[in-house]
Amino acid sequence: MCGRYASAKDPATLAAEFDAVDAMGESAPDLDYNVAPTKSVVAVVQRHPRDPDGAVDRSRTERTLRVMKWGLVPAWAKDASGGAKMINARSETAAEKPAFRKSLAERRCILPADGWFEWRRDKTAKTAKQPFYTTPRDGSSLAMAGLWTTWRDKADPDSPVLITCAVLTTDAVGPLADVHDRMPLLLGRDSWAGWLDPDATDVADLLAPPSWDLVDGLEIRPVAQMVNSVRNNGPELLAPLDPTALPDLDRPADQPADAPDLFSGRA
Repeated sequence: MCGRYASAKDPATLAAEFDAVDAMGESAPDLDYNVAPTKSVVAVVQRHPRDPDGAVDRSRTERTLRVMKWGLVPAWAKDASGGAKMINARSETAAEKPAFRKSLAERRCILPADGWFEWRRDKTAKTAKQPFYTTPRDGSSLAMAGLWTTWRDKADPDSPVLITCAVLTTDAVGPLADVHDRMPLLLGRDSWAGWLDPDATDVADLLAPPSWDLVDGLEIRPVAQMVNSVRNNGPELLAPLDPTALPDLDRPADQPADAPDLFSGRA
């Protein structure tokens, strides 16, 4: 699953990295080292633009950075309160779920992240779960596959449109499974265009867990319990703890023998 992540790059950097135009303006979220459900987040979308009269120009597309609220609220929902419970969508079943299937076919996005947090409890541990942070070794952004939609309060036709999103999840790959059995569905750069294509309605081939090549570029590191509280928000949340002080983290059985160890500080 994905319940917290870090997004601490400025809009100009993200726009350049994802070859997008920053369309967020003054609504852009602040740099956030502890993104939590219901917060405003940055999303990359690609849509056909509209002319001054509102007609869709299907001859071209525009890739932009937009602001969305994390926690998807389906258009048919009676109210927006359920969004906090729908921050994730399982990639294996999203096409079948009423809350997600229309978005999977028509409204996909990328949610840029510096890394994500996950919690692991050792079988013999009596303390709180140990948080881990997974991030690219080269400092690039993760491209988490996302879904988005719009919602408006039908009881108030003049209310603003609420744009919400969810992170797609998949089975954890290799050593990532030692922390949690689920992970965000990460997209390689060669998949971005296909995922964002507004005219593509079948993206089943992009829903597979990430390749070993992508996973090999990640680092998993234990971090302090400070991340447990959404009140804490700063770069110190990403600082690594000494992994030798933690319970031993065995290499998963399906991990290739020659694969690098993703756990920071371990041989």
